Amino acid sequence: MLREDQASAEPSRFTTRLTLALATWGGAGYLPLAPGTWGTGAALPLWWLLTHLGSLGYALAFAVVLAVSLLVAGPAQTLLGRTDHPAIVIDEAVGLLVALAGVPLHWTWVLMGSLTFRALDILKPWPIRWLSRGHGGLEVVVDDVAAGVMARLVLEIIIVTRGGG
Repeated sequence: MLREDQASAEPSRFTTRLTLALATWGGAGYLPLAPGTWGTGAALPLWWLLTHLGSLGYALAFAVVLAVSLLVAGPAQTLLGRTDHPAIVIDEAVGLLVALAGVPLHWTWVLMGSLTFRALDILKPWPIRWLSRGHGGLEVVVDDVAAGVMARLVLEIIIVTRGGG
């Protein structure tokens, strides 16, 4: 029988379900073959909604999603029994929001940004691989933020060279 202090250390059923629902981006991370790509695609509706909030609203909402991802990524790894479990895709949502921040609202930019982000997240060129070398929730999220920043820089170069999109 568990002592009272041991029982309080166990996450409640609600906390466990909420953590996994958030970490898997509503279950998108459980989809087969390419959970990170599913998670990225499942984040597109949120991105579209946030684009209608203006720059400040987008930044504030992004900060909330980032904070939530940092809060749930570590515990989700424990619950799923694996470091950076493929079902944890809230980090892809965060990375996508970085990659598409401020891009022109046109499907070509969304497609280019999404594909560039996924390619960088999968290939993990320096410094992305270096940032993901740990095993905590921070490392799960930070490499996707870095991939999002790098993807956004690629898009910015394209926008500038095309004369504003």
